[in-house]
Amino acid sequence: MKAIMVVGTTSHAGKSLITAAICRILSRRGWRVAPFKGQNMALNAYVTANGGEIGYAQAVQAWAAGVVPWPEMNPILLKPQGDMTSQVIIKGKSVGKVGAAEYYEQYFEMGWRAIEESLQHLGTEFDLVVCEGAGSPAEINLKHRDLTNMRVAKYLNAPTLLVVDIDRGGAFAHVVGTLELLEPEERALIRGVVINKFRGQRSLLDPGIKWLEERIGIPVVGVIPYLEQAFPAEDSLDLLERKAQKSQTELNITVIRLPRISNFTDFDPLESESSVTVKYLSPRQDLGHPDAVIIPGTKTTIPDLLQLQKSGMAEAIQYYAAAGGTVLGICGGYQILGQMIADPEGIEGQAGRYQGLGLLPIKTVITGQKVARQRQVSSNFPQMGLPVIGFEIHQGRSRTETQGIDPQSYQPLFDDVNLGLVDSCLSVWGTYLHGIFDNGPWRRAWLNRLRQQRGLKSLPTGVANYREERENLLDSLATEVERHLDLTPFLS
Repeated sequence: MKAIMVVGTTSHAGKSLITAAICRILSRRGWRVAPFKGQNMALNAYVTANGGEIGYAQAVQAWAAGVVPWPEMNPILLKPQGDMTSQVIIKGKSVGKVGAAEYYEQYFEMGWRAIEESLQHLGTEFDLVVCEGAGSPAEINLKHRDLTNMRVAKYLNAPTLLVVDIDRGGAFAHVVGTLELLEPEERALIRGVVINKFRGQRSLLDPGIKWLEERIGIPVVGVIPYLEQAFPAEDSLDLLERKAQKSQTELNITVIRLPRISNFTDFDPLESESSVTVKYLSPRQDLGHPDAVIIPGTKTTIPDLLQLQKSGMAEAIQYYAAAGGTVLGICGGYQILGQMIADPEGIEGQAGRYQGLGLLPIKTVITGQKVARQRQVSSNFPQMGLPVIGFEIHQGRSRTETQGIDPQSYQPLFDDVNLGLVDSCLSVWGTYLHGIFDNGPWRRAWLNRLRQQRGLKSLPTGVANYREERENLLDSLATEVERHLDLTPFLS
């Protein structure tokens, strides 16, 4: 099997972005290429066509390669739950929940078998596999249990690219230190260094590159400029680094940054709208008066609901909705908007029943059986008959409460009544559908409802879905990276 490995000196060095760029570069050169990340820890997930969960970044990398995402591209996905435990997804399916200390004993061998099987499967279907590591390959206290860095590189005898983020400072020390901590057989696989996120004048960097190459005996094969394009993030730490780049916009949308926020890639299409500013707000901050408030998905709905109530944000959202403000809940956020959430088995912690925000007439029961599937439905609101595609990932089952509720006060959002509700004023929206804003006409119709309330002219709704913009972004990314990266040592 021909493979390339991409590892980083630190988390957030840019491994996912470089991997996606390489996938698109090689695809454009005629290679049939697939991405691979043996083990990923992330709450941004995607559901494949066969109902398997993988990291969203690996789905984007598959799209960059021009292929359909498969569970084998990310055979182990760990979804942290905030209490030192994670849900373990192996080859797309949930197999249990485990604490950090017990993970190695319970899942290491099973995980490595899944990695081997997945690589063998990809090797029969593709010309080349571009493998991404996780964190740093030089965490000496964790190397014995590492399933996704140099263990994979050695298994494949893959020429390896070491990526360093120079924007954070200390890049030369990071490279030298990482190489010093690798075993000789691991270090021998490092064929090139990529300096990522470079700002400034290249001539001022060249003396440092010359010193580094003489010091380590490995060429610097790329200096990638700092790229302003948005790229789907893997975890909520990326949200803390996002800075508003739009000077003036017409709509302001606030997303509540729940402690265990998941699938916030749902809002990348909103951020792509030039007339919209998306702001991520901590539950302890002042809500203010945005044009809409979104409660996003969460890995653990009940603890995040309790945090909203404890911080006062729940009450602020209730007052905001009562004053006519627009509120949208997605997945866990949809459950939070309901009347009650019950967890009889204590799946999310202590068993019990918890009062929701009471803005939608649903009651939810958390169960052990997860729903994970792609969906294609037709909208009832904000415009009848719009085709909408997306996916579900949730463990709760919600039912509409009819007792004491005016049946005309709430309507199904789609032709599948189980996927969501909207109130008669089109002010409170809730859905289980991730990726809803990827649908361009639906997104514009929903935004036009907000614009009408502001007395603004409606935007055209005959626009392409976000996947076309993502394709353009990936092409632009690959073109820019290809200008600055020499892949020759990795393809010979």
